Amino acid sequence: MSFNKVLLIGNVGREPEVRHLESGVAVASFTLATTERYKDRNGVMQDQTEWHNIVCWRNLAELSEKYINKGSQIFVEGKIRTRSWSDQSGQKRYTTEIVADNIRLLGKRADGAQQGGYPQSSQPQGYQPQSQGYQTSGYNQATPYQDQRPVSQPQIPDFSLEEVSDDLPF
Repeated sequence: MSFNKVLLIGNVGREPEVRHLESGVAVASFTLATTERYKDRNGVMQDQTEWHNIVCWRNLAELSEKYINKGSQIFVEGKIRTRSWSDQSGQKRYTTEIVADNIRLLGKRADGAQQGGYPQSSQPQGYQPQSQGYQTSGYNQATPYQDQRPVSQPQIPDFSLEEVSDDLPF
């Protein structure tokens, strides 16, 4: 058994770039910054920022284009993928991306930046930053869902040990 799940909360680094494949399928990509704060050996607070490449497909890509802006704080749930390609000189290149299955809009940046966030006029009807998002079901078809749990606590599926059957000796 294997498990590939990524949960990120961070600020969008650039506007989503959306393109459409020949088949008409929408693909959006943007960067997400996550920052970890810690005290170093001298007691000085340090920030360590990681940049993540986020990729969205189909309806989630179109929703990203419409509602996500640079500087917006979002929650992303997805899978980590590494892909390769050959550049113009024929050298093999690799990139690691997060393929989003679910994105939740959290609001503006805490520092009150003018860029990003969600202007009142562009919010979807009935938008509630902490409780409504878009989740994909089936093969990346976005559908609205309602969840009352706080965003800061990742959602863990409920299951009992009796339901899990494997051949592991421990």
